[in-house]
Amino acid sequence: MYSRRDFGKLALTALPLSSALAARINSKIDGVELGSQSYSFRTVSLDDAIPQMAEDGCGYCELFAPHIEPPALSEKTPMGGGGRGRGPGFGRGRGRGPVDPAVAAARQKAREDLRQWRKTVDLGYFKGVRKKFDDAGIQLVAYNYSFNDSFDDDEIDRGFAFAKALGVNIITASTTIPVARKVAPFADKHKMMVAMHGHSDLKDPNQFAKPESFAAAMEMSKYYRINLDIGHFTAAGYDPVSYIKEHHDKIVVLHLKDRKKDEGPNTPWGEGDTKIKEVLLELKDNKWSIPALIEYEYNGTGSPKEEVAKCMAFAKNALQSA
Repeated sequence: MYSRRDFGKLALTALPLSSALAARINSKIDGVELGSQSYSFRTVSLDDAIPQMAEDGCGYCELFAPHIEPPALSEKTPMGGGGRGRGPGFGRGRGRGPVDPAVAAARQKAREDLRQWRKTVDLGYFKGVRKKFDDAGIQLVAYNYSFNDSFDDDEIDRGFAFAKALGVNIITASTTIPVARKVAPFADKHKMMVAMHGHSDLKDPNQFAKPESFAAAMEMSKYYRINLDIGHFTAAGYDPVSYIKEHHDKIVVLHLKDRKKDEGPNTPWGEGDTKIKEVLLELKDNKWSIPALIEYEYNGTGSPKEEVAKCMAFAKNALQSA
């Protein structure tokens, strides 16, 4: 088995030279690496999101694939809808009655266009994206490329090439257990970590919601790891602090958000049941090098930049006031 130190060495060797030389935003507070998932800035283009992240003092970022895939190719418009980890065509009228045939056809075309783009896009495009983060002083730590059952083998394989071109050695994925089983040989082939992102749907046995689901994934590939979303984990009825204590060596990325228990809503930080401060102090006290990334999902009163800034202030205060 590979240790986190071994994977850290792999990740460093994957970084382009400019990454090692660029001045970095220092958001490592008392040893805890604070940053943001770019999904937090989903209502703006990546070109707008990067400077906003920098102004918020986010030195670490996990890049959300729809920020750089169609329809955001121009990087002048925000990504299309569909929800976290979902491409065009997902949630097709589920629970809303039949979908207009013309709408269904347009969604199917968008999905096929995306598939073709993934198979043909020059990898230099991703190196250019990486340079934008380097120039802003932000370290990319992972690429969020959420495999689903519509992915063919070429799309899966290309996702690993995209991550390598971005200079990261971690793919995070909101996916299902059957799809994870399909992806496992590709993780082995590329020798790259794939970290499963958890949600809170306990009714669907194929979702990554229960600790047992993560354990099942770890058995599929020695490169499989955990992207623990502490808000969703809390909403599902589990304690993220105790889970991190037991499985910190398998967790490579944390998502920070506040949610109520029992599938409750996302809330502004400090108003839900999630032990955000306790999680951060656990990282600090044990010197665990796990990026802790803000995933802004509650309905705030300000812009994403303003709300992420509030979350950063909350996290820094939690670490420095203890």
